[in-house]
Amino acid sequence: MNKVRFVITILTVFFLGTFAKAQLTVHKMVNVGYTYQNQSFGEVGGKLLFLKNDDVIYRLGASAMMGSVNSQFAIMPKVSTDVLLNFQKNVDFYHSYYFLIGAEGTNKYVAPKVGFTLFGILDLTGGYAFPIGNSGINGKELKGLNINFSLNIPTVFIHDMFK
Repeated sequence: MNKVRFVITILTVFFLGTFAKAQLTVHKMVNVGYTYQNQSFGEVGGKLLFLKNDDVIYRLGASAMMGSVNSQFAIMPKVSTDVLLNFQKNVDFYHSYYFLIGAEGTNKYVAPKVGFTLFGILDLTGGYAFPIGNSGINGKELKGLNINFSLNIPTVFIHDMFK
């Protein structure tokens, strides 16, 4: 448990220090996706995207993971934080892909993750989940390989679709 608190403290200090340095613009996104964590879960929520330029982008998100665990429906809250990196210069169509590093946490596990994203919209990440205490869900421990696939839809795009 002390390791989890240490990791969360380091990530918080890193992100707060980064946000204090520059004026960032904020964009809202709706998030839908799939998470594999010893079980399959659907995910729906929202994310905030913070950027000063398009070389380094920060995201914070909150969502609900929903799925069947041991034949019982379960819902877990999830928070996530990501840093998207692409230092490619002089590209024609902005940056199409980014390296992604981040972490996610629920009330059952914490998982650092790495992966790739296209335009910050389509994410594919993987990591390893560490359980929090002895908590499982419906008798199933959630630890080990963590795979995420998600679609992040900017709310501006949704608003423009219904004009």
